[in-house]
Amino acid sequence: MSSDITVAGLKLARRLLNRKFRGAAGEFLVEGAQCVSEALSASAAKKVLATPQAAKQFPDLVRGGYTRVTPQQVEELSDTVTPQGIFAICTTPTWSFDDVFTSQARLVVICSQIRDPGNLGTVIRCADAFGADGVILSPGSVDYTNPKTVRASVGSIFHLPVVADADLKQTLAAAHAQGFSILAADGTGEDLNDLAASGVLNSKIGWILGNEAWGLPHELALADKVVRIPMWGQAESLNLSTAAAICLFATASAQRR
Repeated sequence: MSSDITVAGLKLARRLLNRKFRGAAGEFLVEGAQCVSEALSASAAKKVLATPQAAKQFPDLVRGGYTRVTPQQVEELSDTVTPQGIFAICTTPTWSFDDVFTSQARLVVICSQIRDPGNLGTVIRCADAFGADGVILSPGSVDYTNPKTVRASVGSIFHLPVVADADLKQTLAAAHAQGFSILAADGTGEDLNDLAASGVLNSKIGWILGNEAWGLPHELALADKVVRIPMWGQAESLNLSTAAAICLFATASAQRR
């Protein structure tokens, strides 16, 4: 079944592009077939919006019914160059430390003031890909329900707990209470390869990843170890999400070896 979107419904969907309104409503908007599919699989989608063309292209995603939108209305909801014409309004999940630091948890990502939505989405996707048990965001980090973050995660935000606005000291206390070692990724410190060879990465690990511009100037003192990724070329540094992928891959590989 389908019906045309109302003026009020379009206004609500459009307002979900605003962080303040998303927080008040407890809802967020996801865009694109893959993200909508993951939202439906996680039972997080409350309503699917689609153009008639998108409904024909992705019949499995509208099988439970959808609200029709026009290509002109899609332009009001999307900031992509070539939108697919399908969206979902989702309930924002509420996660806590208890959801992340379970007795089985072994790998956690702690993001300190990551501001770029694309970077955060890719970090969440990497965490999901390498089997991390959760992602924790400090105050000052971009909202993980930001449309660009959701899109960059390619639906991974529906696969693992993401705790927002978590005090860093409380986060580290919760991690240490569960036997985690805290590693801070930085251009200084011990060589990642050396840590892997020594067996340090085999244990429970929490990685702190810092801001794209200024890194972790204050957080380094709180970590158990500061770790650098060795580079043999001429590049000055790595993109945050690239560094995250390397650190998480190395840790997940060591834990499973």
